Amino acid sequence: MAVGGAVKVDEFAPFPIKDQHPDIDFCVSSSPPWPEAILLGFQHYLVMIGTSVIIASIVVPLMGGGNVEKAEVINTLIFVAGINTLLQTWFGTRLPVVIGGSYAFIIPTITTALSTNNNNNNTNFMFLSPRQRFKHSMRAVQGALIVASFFQMIIGFLGFWRIFARYLSPLAAIPVVILTGLGFYAHGFPQLARCVEIGLPALLLLVLISQYVPHMMKSRCSTYSRYAVLLSVAVVWAYAAVLTAVGAYDNKSPLTQLSCRVDRAGLIGAAPWIRVPYPFQWGGPTFDAGDIFSMMGACFVAVVESTGAIIATYQFASATHLPPSVLSRGIGWLGIGTLIGGLFGTGNGSSVSVENAGLVGLTRVGSRRVVQIAAGFMLLFSVLGKFGAVLASIPLSIVAALYCVLFAYVASAGLGLLQFCNLNSFRTKFILGFSLFMGLSVPQYFNEYLLLSGRGPVHTGATWFNDIVQVIFSSPATVALIIAYFLDCTHSRGHSSTRRDSGRHWWAKFRNFGQDTRTEEFYALPWKLNRFFPSF
Repeated sequence: MAVGGAVKVDEFAPFPIKDQHPDIDFCVSSSPPWPEAILLGFQHYLVMIGTSVIIASIVVPLMGGGNVEKAEVINTLIFVAGINTLLQTWFGTRLPVVIGGSYAFIIPTITTALSTNNNNNNTNFMFLSPRQRFKHSMRAVQGALIVASFFQMIIGFLGFWRIFARYLSPLAAIPVVILTGLGFYAHGFPQLARCVEIGLPALLLLVLISQYVPHMMKSRCSTYSRYAVLLSVAVVWAYAAVLTAVGAYDNKSPLTQLSCRVDRAGLIGAAPWIRVPYPFQWGGPTFDAGDIFSMMGACFVAVVESTGAIIATYQFASATHLPPSVLSRGIGWLGIGTLIGGLFGTGNGSSVSVENAGLVGLTRVGSRRVVQIAAGFMLLFSVLGKFGAVLASIPLSIVAALYCVLFAYVASAGLGLLQFCNLNSFRTKFILGFSLFMGLSVPQYFNEYLLLSGRGPVHTGATWFNDIVQVIFSSPATVALIIAYFLDCTHSRGHSSTRRDSGRHWWAKFRNFGQDTRTEEFYALPWKLNRFFPSF
């Protein structure tokens, strides 16, 4: 501190601000050699399986389904994810994002399934077989997803999300991206600790291969670190198979066996050898207004969390900031993905896979082609049911070990946006600190209340309204966005330094598509389609 209270400024700051990440091996428009691209694509496929298995394992039993139905839903989820990933990389944001299932849809899906069962208690529904009850519940979920998908398409294709994005500053985006990653902490170490003798070695091996091996070895071993997920999963999965074979878990509790054994998922025996998912495979959809509104709440949360994952992905892929029109276009195609999920009967909507966004950062390969190859693996192994079931039977503690690293990478992308903001401003400190704290605190309250009482803190006579509130305020990223966006747009709005403190001037040149010539390299539609579908 200088005399008189003046702050001394370092004129030789060693870390210049960069709007493109400089330490990436392959960006969006470049690709590694084909053998490497295929391995990296398979790695993306391996990472996205976990969420599909977890979602199906939660909702299918509540619908009345067993292992056969669970295997079919998992294959359908992965098949639709392959289609939607290709559509998003071709016509959406064109970033290397994987479109998979979302935890946000679990609550409305369960509510729809339970309400369907309760509404049919006085009919012959009680005497239906479990598979028929499952189909009946799934058809109700399908109808809700089909109609709710138009909410995402409307805010995307009609430009409402573009308007929102134009007022989104780096300051307001930071809490969203950080909590898009940190918000899934419950799927990390708590799940890993259910079988710590498998999960902890997987976590340590992943960190060792990805972070330490490249610096210890001065050869091509640094290239092999890109396959840290494949190597660590293969080694620990084999270790878990040995423990299972020697009977290490024979006398353990059912929960421990489910988390540790490699033969307890029930998918390999239940999955068919070959099965191609098709639209309306469970029958024609049924429609209920309350279920539709519940799904719309989940669709909004999926849009917010997808926005956070997309911002993280373009940083890891060394692309420029996403123009608002391109982001809105991607959200529109996300709605088409939810529509396709409803038609095929996935029991879940569509969202950008957060763990795959983290994998882009871990591998430093942001190639669009790699993710498109991953989509090919999704389509292939979802049709070859037995082969896909083998990979889907990886113990969840190993999957949780991957999440500990991949979700952390997404959170770090939010921290990377701090370079655009004035951290010496107390306005900046307040907005960041308050939105991050409330983004963690509010969902904790809603989730604890639901766990203890079996219902959310809002319990009016309208179940659909209760679900909307519960889903929105159980999402850390959504709560953080609402608070940070509102404060950034209203707090000290007329002050001369507000714009620079929020970092808006850094993103101003990307406000319109083509204003910065680099945007066309990353986000222009293929086959010169921009002439017919221009971005504004």
